[in-house]
Amino acid sequence: MVGISGATGIAYGVRVLELARKAGVETHLVVTPAGQRTRAYETDLSARDLAALADVSHRPADVGAAIASGSFPTDGMIVAPCSVRTLSAIAFAGGDNLLTRAADVTLKERRRLVLMVRETPLTLTHLRAMTAVTEAGGIVMPPVPAFYLRPGTVEDIIDHTVGRSLDLLGIEVSELARWDGSAARRPNDEESHEASAQPA
Repeated sequence: MVGISGATGIAYGVRVLELARKAGVETHLVVTPAGQRTRAYETDLSARDLAALADVSHRPADVGAAIASGSFPTDGMIVAPCSVRTLSAIAFAGGDNLLTRAADVTLKERRRLVLMVRETPLTLTHLRAMTAVTEAGGIVMPPVPAFYLRPGTVEDIIDHTVGRSLDLLGIEVSELARWDGSAARRPNDEESHEASAQPA
């Protein structure tokens, strides 16, 4: 299951859907009204285009959908991006729409729930909500870039974060760049080292 709420960073949710499809995983999508507004601000996708990236797209008001029940088997859920409002609703069982209800079901069924919380700076109330979600079994995963892989584009940064979130659900992304224990050498590193070794 993939939830998209109204925080900035809808590119993360879009890429989750794309990479999950590439991995052969069926996806069920819920986008909140605020998430649709962010889609319009941050992408050229229509609501129909976004829905087409998932195998099944659900209306956020449809709390009777299959994914609202624990009897519907899933691997888990990613909310990308996850607004603080959505985080708080999940943390304190405020299942007022299908996204938060599905997340609550994920927790109660002891399945993986990954929340890409997009907010900074953080207040104490934000941190307490994160603590509550973590204590309930969820995983708070802010989309923090990994610069040790030397990303060349924004897409590289998004792909790595999304690939790691899918890892947490046991979904393998074959092209995900991974740390192998050695830093990549910049083209001029050797020349710089030789120059510094020359006597003054």
